[in-house]
Amino acid sequence: MIDRRQLVLAAAAGLLLARPAVAQMTIAGQTFPATMKVGNAELVLNGVGTRSVAWLDGYAAALYLSKRANTPDQVVATPGAKRLQLRMLQTAPAKEFVKAIDKGFRRNTPAAQQPALAQRQAALDAQVMAAKQVKKGDVVNLDYLPGRGLVFSMNGKPGGADLPGEDLYAAVLRIFLGDRPVDERLKAGLLGQPKS
Repeated sequence: MIDRRQLVLAAAAGLLLARPAVAQMTIAGQTFPATMKVGNAELVLNGVGTRSVAWLDGYAAALYLSKRANTPDQVVATPGAKRLQLRMLQTAPAKEFVKAIDKGFRRNTPAAQQPALAQRQAALDAQVMAAKQVKKGDVVNLDYLPGRGLVFSMNGKPGGADLPGEDLYAAVLRIFLGDRPVDERLKAGLLGQPKS
């Protein structure tokens, strides 16, 4: 015979299982789903934010991981696939995007690690430059797929060959989450921290 305490515990467990871990989030008019399939993995939304210059929002971004993380080191160390999705809110030349990537690499990657990344960073720059322009409404995915590396795509179309190495993807993440990120409020948002 089941006692009352067991029934209460079973009901509580059922409620926990039924409740989603993270709800979808909307920022700058962009709604990001609570989960997203990347490769063969079902990832959860970690946080969202916007990249702002002066009074303009350049893009809305969302970070998806296999499990939630709230520090840059935890994000980098989280195993499995990852996705950083950027939804463009303004049109800009691809070269401006590349300048931001290169500046972020220099600021947030230790000097001793930069030579080992240089060739793959240049390959990422070339993939972005091939787009010529990022337009309002474009969706850029920067994915990490185990065994493949960094996969850059725009509007669902691959930008070129996979760029191997977890170290490269960690360097890309640090552009947004490092000690000198592209935008402090964006960093906080991607880490799921409350707005200040």
